[in-house]
Amino acid sequence: MSLKLPAPDDMASPGPESGPGSQGSGTPDAAAPEGSVVPEAAAAPAAKAGVPGAKVRLRALDGLRLVAALMVCFYHLSFRGSAGWQRSPLHVFPRLSHVSAYGPLGVQFFFIISGFVICMSGWGRTVRVFAISRISRLYPAYWAALVVVTAVLYFLGERTVSRTDFLTNFTMLQTPAGAERVLGVSWTLWAEARFYVLFAVAVLWRGATRKRVLGFCALWTVAALYADSSDQEFLKVALMPEYAPFFIGGIGLYMLRRYGHDLLTWGVVASGFLLGQHYAVKGLVAPPGAHAAFERSATVVIAAVAAGFAGVALVTLFRPVADVNWRWLTTAGALTYPFYLVHEILGTLMIGKLRAHTGLSDYEVLAVTVLAMLLLAYLIYRLVERPLTPLLRRLLTKQANGLGAARPARESA
Repeated sequence: MSLKLPAPDDMASPGPESGPGSQGSGTPDAAAPEGSVVPEAAAAPAAKAGVPGAKVRLRALDGLRLVAALMVCFYHLSFRGSAGWQRSPLHVFPRLSHVSAYGPLGVQFFFIISGFVICMSGWGRTVRVFAISRISRLYPAYWAALVVVTAVLYFLGERTVSRTDFLTNFTMLQTPAGAERVLGVSWTLWAEARFYVLFAVAVLWRGATRKRVLGFCALWTVAALYADSSDQEFLKVALMPEYAPFFIGGIGLYMLRRYGHDLLTWGVVASGFLLGQHYAVKGLVAPPGAHAAFERSATVVIAAVAAGFAGVALVTLFRPVADVNWRWLTTAGALTYPFYLVHEILGTLMIGKLRAHTGLSDYEVLAVTVLAMLLLAYLIYRLVERPLTPLLRRLLTKQANGLGAARPARESA
């Protein structure tokens, strides 16, 4: 069986950060540094009073992240996964595949969530603390998934990347470096990284304020549109016109949560949706006359993008949903990132093995595979993320503090 990795411009993979890669769907204290503890006696009144930046866990947002990840998973395994089924999934799942064909929109949903959570988690932080938080959150599970997937491919005799590309993948910069990706879905990490850099330089460098954040949204929108209409590839890579509206829309939704409803901020969200649906239709709907195995409906794509914006708004702005306190939703959100990293390649391999060695029906094979990927995600979360994330954060913080400390003067000879 040959396992073909997706092309770099595939839109079918979710992005990581809050998005799949974030655990922080709660509002951090604006004045508290990373790792600090806010006394319950002080935090509780702030939360009740609706003070901006009070610690409130948005558990429903955690659950929404897993929903987006499952959209992408079903796209990969029940629409695109011909390698595992040995025939077109359109024939294996004649009804389900017509729904999972729209699964790539889980990527855009992740980017909306990422815009919301990165603005929220970065508020009141320095660039250094923000960078340490992102690095320590993303790399442990990513390294674990990289090693596990490579080991499975190797022992099963499947195609693997070259040694030099494998080592390059540990940096998480394989896409801009032009190296082959071990994890097909990891291309979105590069999109997330560019968003982090833009937000850190334009907003966090001088400190997040309402005026600065809204100005950033306006300038990024205009600059991204200019980049899209230009022939300058660097601007397109740096400003991401096809993804910027989703990040910006998510930022706008956080500003609504933090400061309340106003026409200007709703305009940021509305422009994110209006431009976002344009790029989603452009990227997912085949042009007239194209010979595609399945033709997506532009109307359905637009409706799905609208549902993504509405869903994030519902779980963050509508009090009865935003205040849901079901702890299992947070666990579900914690599985999202490792699940997203491993589901495509290992899920495809598992489908092939189950079909060859069991008498399960196709739907049973799909269900068992998805559950197995969720279990593997849980193991990565418990055995890798939980112990290594705080350890890496402490090490990076100690190193950063050491670099910032004054150096003693050299003794004279």
